[in-house]
Amino acid sequence: YVQLRESGGGSVQAGGSLRLSCAVSGDTVTSKNCMGWFRVAPGEPREGVAAIDMDGRTTYGDSVKGRFTISLDNVKSTLYLQMYSLQLEDAAMYYCAAVSTPTPEGCGIQAVVGARSIERGQGTEVIVSS
Repeated sequence: YVQLRESGGGSVQAGGSLRLSCAVSGDTVTSKNCMGWFRVAPGEPREGVAAIDMDGRTTYGDSVKGRFTISLDNVKSTLYLQMYSLQLEDAAMYYCAAVSTPTPEGCGIQAVVGARSIERGQGTEVIVSS
């Protein structure tokens, strides 16, 4: 099965930047074809942030387009989320997820949002202050 471990969260002022990392291990190569990030703010439902398929195609949530960048380093088996121009509304627990979709076109933020507990990490917290 897949093991995912997030890191890189922390406290930052509005307008600042952070890079989240997700170390990936286990049976990802053959069983998972879609990876990404979703976030959960207090009292809010899951929100898809970004997704990437195994061909490098990316999708983003509307609220982060142009500010966040997802990337996958296959050599290091690490998924990244580079976040720029952080806003107060970006404060949340961020989760890395690895899921399977029937087709490559099915890889997107909705697929990532639906990750089961065994398909996501424990999360890393991002705090944004004014």
